[in-house]
Amino acid sequence: MKIYINLSLISFFLIIISHLALANENDFKTNSIINKTREIAQNIKCLVCQNQSIDESNSELAKDLKKLIKEKLEAGLNENDVYKFLRARYGDYILLKPPLNKNTILLWFLPFIILVFSTVYITKFFKK
Repeated sequence: MKIYINLSLISFFLIIISHLALANENDFKTNSIINKTREIAQNIKCLVCQNQSIDESNSELAKDLKKLIKEKLEAGLNENDVYKFLRARYGDYILLKPPLNKNTILLWFLPFIILVFSTVYITKFFKK
């Protein structure tokens, strides 16, 4: 009789331990997806708010985009695929840090050009 009680206790603890191990694995996957969603959301511009990421925004569009990103990650897409999907759907405008290409070259270099011309102008102005 003692053997049956001991075996049932061991079986019970093994079931509990295996359940906890599976729960921890699922929690790890969920936490990983949540962290990736947040990381991507910090690099995506809210189209409603001015210069705010969708991670910081509380607009309905930002909430929908965060939900969409999470669904894409749960479907098995990696970060680059999610960015490609969003760029195909909304264009480079949705990225807080747009890539350097022929369409965005002025965006990247115009501040430096303005700085150089204004410096030259100011130095000529004060020399007079």
